[in-house]
Order: sequence, then C-alpha cells, then structure tokens
Amino acid sequence: MIAEIIEHALMITSFVLAMMLIIEYLTVQTRGSWSVPLQKSSWLQILFAAFLGLLPGCLGAFVAVTLYAHRIMNFAALVTVMIATSGDEAFVMFSMIPGSALEIMGIIFLIAITVGFLINIFIGDKSIVKLPDHYTPFHHDQPDCVCFDKKLLLPQLRRITFQRALLLTVIIFFFIFLILGEIGPPEWNWKRWIFLGISVVGLFIIATVPDHFISKHLWEHIIKKHLVKIFLWTFGALLFIHYGLEYLNIKEWLETNQMTIILIAVLVGIIPESGPHIVFITLFANGTIPFSVLLANSIVQDGHAALPLLAESKKSFVAVKVVNLLIGLLVGFLGYFGGW
Repeated sequence: MIAEIIEHALMITSFVLAMMLIIEYLTVQTRGSWSVPLQKSSWLQILFAAFLGLLPGCLGAFVAVTLYAHRIMNFAALVTVMIATSGDEAFVMFSMIPGSALEIMGIIFLIAITVGFLINIFIGDKSIVKLPDHYTPFHHDQPDCVCFDKKLLLPQLRRITFQRALLLTVIIFFFIFLILGEIGPPEWNWKRWIFLGISVVGLFIIATVPDHFISKHLWEHIIKKHLVKIFLWTFGALLFIHYGLEYLNIKEWLETNQMTIILIAVLVGIIPESGPHIVFITLFANGTIPFSVLLANSIVQDGHAALPLLAESKKSFVAVKVVNLLIGLLVGFLGYFGGW
C-alpha cells in the first residue's frame, strides 16, 4: 500500500511539475505582453484579473499584484484575481479530479467577477500601493532569454549540462514506462493520453531551451522550490487519508461535522502557501467531503500568490483575505444548506 501511495504521489507531482514547466515556458516567451493600458477601464481590469486568476499556478496572480502595485489595477481587480486563483493546487486538482476542477474554475471565475464588480462600485480605486522598482517576477532583467534558438540546439546537446542530462533521462524513462503501462492509468484512457502529451511537450522544452532557462527557470524555480514540497504534501495527504479512513474513522466525523469542516477549510485557505490545501483535494477525491467544502477552500486560498503583496502591503493583504474569507464562508454554508 505504501508503494502504491508513493507511485500515486509521484504521478501527481510529475503532472504538476510538467504543467509548471509549460506555464513557465509560455510566460518567458510572452513576457511583457500583458502590460496593456488598463487604467482607463476598471471593468476591463476586473475581467482581465479574473482570467489571470484562472491560469494554473501563481504566475497570473503575480502579474496582478504587480499591476495593482503600479496603479494599473485597482483593489477590486486584486480581490478578483485572488478569488479566481487556486495557486499550484490547480495543477493538483486537474491531475486528481479534472472534471470537478473545471467546475470549480468556472464557478469561482463567476464569483470572482461578481464580487469584483460589486467592490468596484462601492470602493473604486482605493487601497492602491506601490512596490519597489526592482520587483520583477517575470525576469525582465534578463531580456536575452530566448527559449528556442535553432543555432544553439546541437551545441547545447554536445556540451550538455548535468541538469539537462538528468531531466532528459527522467522524462524519457517516464515516457517509456507510461507507454509500457508500468505507471499511470491501467488502461489507455484520456488521462494516459494527457500524461503522454504533456511528457512529449516537456521533453521538447527541456531539449531545446537554453542553459539559462534550465538552470534559472526550471532548476532554481520549479525543481528546487516546488518538487520536494509538492511530493511531501501529496504523499502525506494520501497517507493520512488512507490510514485515517481505515483506522481513525475520520470519514464518519467529517460527515457529521460538515459545518466545522467548512470553517476549517476557509481558515486553512488564509495560509499564503501551497501544500496544506492538497488535503481537501484528496478528501474530496475520495468522496469524504462534499463539493462545497473544496469550493470554499478554493475561493479563500491562493497558494503563495499573495506573498509579494504580504511583503509590501500588509493592509492590502489583510483586506483581500477578509473579503475572500467572507465570500468563502458564504458560499460554503450556502452549499451546505443546499446539499452540495
């Protein structure tokens, strides 16, 4: 059973990291394209913020924080993006519960826009702060990072670095084991095809990007900062759910204390970090908690997307979290009394 849990955790972690790699690749390729003149339309700011929040991971929310700090987005748009985003947990949800993940994304997108429009009507452009000029979450200080250069492909492979060689070896073995059916779903369903497609894209990216992207964007940012944390939280959540359901009878307690679980879910959502929320995803995937609990947690939590905001403006961070907490509680209890 431990071996099965480890394999499941590794599959989820691999999917999450592969999606992070693709998002990072696209972000670097299109850096600066988001800096459009939004100041003239607060309604456009809210819509743009909602779409940024839908991007899996924290990059979209990082963009929104930067725009907010430089007076390009208002407070309503900031609240919108923080409701709409689920941080790195979005990758985990799409890995474990893809159908429900789409439902959650659609619902919180609509909730985020509604709340943003209401706040914009009553508050407008208040609570705007300015971050230091050196705040550059998208590596604007490295304009020479070209992700695909035909002239560098063969030279890079000839003098291949240890990091690139290791990553290529891992993804090639992952691809082979996936084809042979040693890992992944037992049958050739759409999930296996998705894993296969993502592994092919990941293989292309790792083989073609310059050494700078491998060392800075992939190794330093994704592997070192996220790999161990995501695996440990996923493994711990799966292990806790398995033994908790079998020996501690937590399922009965959760089913009879759903209002308490909603409160816990939104309070945990306040934590500006990715990881703890995976527990609620796992509980829902196992049918232990209802949809409303996971939805309430998803509304409040934003992974570590709000950390730059916390570092620069504690007042704005607290204000956003208070609004999201109230919305999460409202939606959670409406779901509880509505039976979903």
